[in-house]
Amino acid sequence: MIIDPSNVPETTGSNYPEQFKSLVAGRFKKRLGNIANLKNFGVNLVKLKPGSRSVLRHWHTKQDEFIYILEGEATLVTNAGKQILKSGMAAGFPAGEADGHHLLNLSDADVVYLEIGDRLCRCAERNRTSQDTVDYPDDDLIAVDDAGTWRFTHKDGSFYNA
Repeated sequence: MIIDPSNVPETTGSNYPEQFKSLVAGRFKKRLGNIANLKNFGVNLVKLKPGSRSVLRHWHTKQDEFIYILEGEATLVTNAGKQILKSGMAAGFPAGEADGHHLLNLSDADVVYLEIGDRLCRCAERNRTSQDTVDYPDDDLIAVDDAGTWRFTHKDGSFYNA
């Protein structure tokens, strides 16, 4: 299937608990994998406005992630510190490695990148990435895959208010 990204709807917002949503307000996604009807992995074309971030710094227990910078200059923050990623550079984050990561746009221009990762499992026959847990080392936040929906808790296991 051929996809023209200019015809793909752009989404904003986040399913994070309310107090974290503003941190990713400058992130815009085009869900290319959904348009292509991909079943096993997702592909998003993401734009970060100046001063915004991709997500809260995090790592997955069962989901691999990969990013490829198309335009601009992003600051990758990991446990090792900060690195600049320019157009044509990529980074991968293997499942189960406790290396919290995210992108910041500290420049004065948009950053555009591809984000590729496993889809949440919503079916019994596929459990490759079901029951994934996401740890947010800088925040009092844990996300657990609950049958294909993220459930957010504090690190002590108590739920965030809706």
